[in-house]
Amino acid sequence: MPDVLKTEDILRILPHRYPFVLLDRVEEYHLGEYIRAYKNLTYNEAFFQGHFPGMPVMPGVLIIEAMAQAGALLIGMSEESFKSDPNVICLITGIEKARFRHPVLPGDKLVLECTDFRHRFKLWKMQAKASVDGTTVAEAELTAAVNYRGGLR
Repeated sequence: MPDVLKTEDILRILPHRYPFVLLDRVEEYHLGEYIRAYKNLTYNEAFFQGHFPGMPVMPGVLIIEAMAQAGALLIGMSEESFKSDPNVICLITGIEKARFRHPVLPGDKLVLECTDFRHRFKLWKMQAKASVDGTTVAEAELTAAVNYRGGLR
């Protein structure tokens, strides 16, 4: 197991592509248990141009999506079905107890952590947290489902 996953490793597992890949690198992970990844934010991110002009702030829904992508990545590495079927994907099915504590700005390194993974059948639950410089900026309890492209099987 490598210590870090780079962008090309992430793209082998996640179906997301530009401009919707919200992970740059994985710093640490333990299959089925824990992942810590990050996204380096620059002023060039398209969402900063319109959210908000003159006062750029990363939209909260994209912070949630970044946390969900980190969790989906770990699920993808942990689930045997991902390795055996290229049509398997992970879809977010629930967001609970979401809280946004501080704005995320251009120049920030958004650190994404998902812990306390639990799963039953095709559903996975996890605790997700996003931070900048050690300060929690958002947190949520996320639920995801392992699914097939094109619908349920």
